[in-house]
Amino acid sequence: MRYHFHFMAWRRWFLGLSALLLAVTFASLAIQGLNFGVDFAGGVVINYCYPKAVTQPQVRSVLDQQGLHGATIQSLGTPTGCGKGYTTEYVVSTTPISNSTRLAATKAMQTKLGAEQISLDEVQPVIGQQLRTNAILAVAIATLLMVGYLAIRFEWRFSVAAIIKSLHDIILTIGLFSLLHLQVNSPFIAAILTVYGYSMNDTVIVFDRIRERLRMRRRGESLPDLIDTSINQTLNRTVNTVVTVVLALLAVYLFGGASVQGLVLAMLAGVIFGTYSSIFVASPIYMYFAEGGKNGSARTEATARPRPAEG
Repeated sequence: MRYHFHFMAWRRWFLGLSALLLAVTFASLAIQGLNFGVDFAGGVVINYCYPKAVTQPQVRSVLDQQGLHGATIQSLGTPTGCGKGYTTEYVVSTTPISNSTRLAATKAMQTKLGAEQISLDEVQPVIGQQLRTNAILAVAIATLLMVGYLAIRFEWRFSVAAIIKSLHDIILTIGLFSLLHLQVNSPFIAAILTVYGYSMNDTVIVFDRIRERLRMRRRGESLPDLIDTSINQTLNRTVNTVVTVVLALLAVYLFGGASVQGLVLAMLAGVIFGTYSSIFVASPIYMYFAEGGKNGSARTEATARPRPAEG
């Protein structure tokens, strides 16, 4: 290892940055909340088939003219529910609308784009509420299972730090969607749970190295130095992993189409937040608990001495 970054020396700055980001997130959630999609808020889902190649902007233009500016349009690629002679299929999802508005939108689709409505589904708000409850329950169960796993594999200080760090990542990802007023739907929940697992995996690798070095800790080695060394030893793997994942997600985001952009953006944000917090949030929190709070931190800083980089 030819480098040795002193991450713990900057821990208060990064914890302060996280606190600021969390404050902005909670402010956004309090002021404008989340833009729940049809899955959670209820609404109407309509399938349209077209006899010719139709682009998403063309469908959007017709819907905007009917006042449906917030509708979600998803291309299904090769038509599966259409009859012969149809080449394009779109699913239009919108919040609850009157029957007259829906009929006017369908008539405009037929007149301007030759569309045929092949299905209509209504999602009641009570179902959306149930989905929201189930999503919260899924995150809670995932948290309990991870706490149990970490409590068995590590001591409680590691477990608490890892859970706080993972909740930090989830909250910031949700906050990003609130700030940008992006739609929150079922795929978003799937992305959140995926990010939860990825975030925890990255943290476990760092914590595992810290635990190994604690077993062979040298006399006089301060805990901040030990943690810095552990992070530096896993840094190459962390950087290589996040770069490859981010590049893959960016490719999907740019070329995968609008139907998957929300899902990919949530995963992209979660991966970036997760990598950042594995170093600058989880480890300082563990150090705080391991040293017994502020007094312990002060003692460790007073005895910490600079050390040369390891070869």
